Amino acid sequence: MAKKVTLKAFDGSTVEFYDEIFSSGAMKDAYWGTDKKYVVLFFRDKQNSNDRARLENIVGIYRERIFNQPGGDYWKSLFCWPQKLVEWDGKLGIVCPAYDKRYFFSSGKFTKGKEKEGKWFASAKLRNKFVEDEQKGTWLNHLHMCLKIARAVARLHAAGLAHSDLSYKNVLVDPASDSACIIDCDGLVVPGKFPPEVIGTPDFIAPEVVSTRPLKLTDPNRKLPSIYTDRHALAVLIYMYLLYRHPLRGGKVWDIDTAKDEELSMGEKALFIEHPTDPTNRPKVAQLSPSELPQGDPSKMPYTICGPYLKKLFDRAFIDGLHDPMKRPTAQEWVDALIRTADLVQPCQNKDCKSKWYVFDNTTKPVCPFCGTPYKGQLPILNFYYAPSHGKFISEDSRLMIYSGQSLYLWHADRNIGANEKLTAEQRKPVGDFHFHHNQWILINRRLNSMFEIKPDGSLEQVKIGGFVPLTEGRRILLSKEQGGRLVVVQLVSNS
Repeated sequence: MAKKVTLKAFDGSTVEFYDEIFSSGAMKDAYWGTDKKYVVLFFRDKQNSNDRARLENIVGIYRERIFNQPGGDYWKSLFCWPQKLVEWDGKLGIVCPAYDKRYFFSSGKFTKGKEKEGKWFASAKLRNKFVEDEQKGTWLNHLHMCLKIARAVARLHAAGLAHSDLSYKNVLVDPASDSACIIDCDGLVVPGKFPPEVIGTPDFIAPEVVSTRPLKLTDPNRKLPSIYTDRHALAVLIYMYLLYRHPLRGGKVWDIDTAKDEELSMGEKALFIEHPTDPTNRPKVAQLSPSELPQGDPSKMPYTICGPYLKKLFDRAFIDGLHDPMKRPTAQEWVDALIRTADLVQPCQNKDCKSKWYVFDNTTKPVCPFCGTPYKGQLPILNFYYAPSHGKFISEDSRLMIYSGQSLYLWHADRNIGANEKLTAEQRKPVGDFHFHHNQWILINRRLNSMFEIKPDGSLEQVKIGGFVPLTEGRRILLSKEQGGRLVVVQLVSNS
């Protein structure tokens, strides 16, 4: 039995752990707290005064700004954030919450007991060969998972912090429960105050960091991790979690020297594998292993299957902003696009489809891109409109696809309410739901006090709580008469 060590943390609290290393990383050794609810991580190398100041700020003022503000409890599950500082045997250490058990594989010949690092779910080869189907989650699970990661990164950036090493190594995920948690938060970058300790993890290092790596740290042309490089890494993560391939690793060989080729393909010559006008870096399907297919072949599963909002951001991230950091989408833009994309999904009508959900595209004959099953039947789509300052209603270029049992939420009805961590428990409750009833689609009003149907003559007829309105072509429904209330216009799509 390992010896128990008792220490006083810098904040005066007591920390107890067992004097036995159970895991070691690149910089730290991990020890279990005696109650297994936390771990103590000690740095092997001596930390200088700047490193110590960084850590004091992370467990102090930065922790305070994120977790002790309105909505702060929301972030506790999305970050494994250092809580305290300790010192023992001449080494500086941090106390962090233990990972939730959901982030460990409970079964699997190759995976049981391992941490659910994002790489298991972001690589077609690993997913297809080693991860059991019940662990993979659905495509909608992955979409929700990406939303949580984007929200967490947006929160960091709003606080003026950069993670500096976003990658699937530093994000634990559990697609089956829509869960994600950003780890290794002890190296956060504050511009002009705390410089980056690492340049990042291969696959996620921004091209400008890779291409300037040979320069001295003091060279003004040397690019180092920042919020802008986080934006690149976040875009790569989202692309990989939704499509299971890397956006820059294609078939182009830039140099016969492997190391030089890696430097060029991820740096100066980085090129999106789905670039619309430059096919140079398209994956060579013949060189892919069977376990990488079909996801590794963009011609079979192009990035456009992610829907119009994400497609626009992928273009900005991997075409416009790949070599121009200022043009990269912000984390908040990813949050907004992922929320809007979640409103476009439909359940696949093939009960054996492994992805279960897909973005419904009514510009062509809708087909599940994962299993090839066409959509059959009639589908209502709600197109959203809003009136700026009680003016004429204008389109928001946003819509909600309907399926039986689908819910309507307050953030759909009221433009002034955002789908974010500040929502109260009451605001998270559905305000309406949709059903296919007696051969017609209906919306039942559950909680909206001022829902009205706008008749063809312009008159208003209230849809009382508990009442319903049929969803027929062109029907107009005012979800709220309050400032910010949205109007929806029903569109019917039919595929028999």
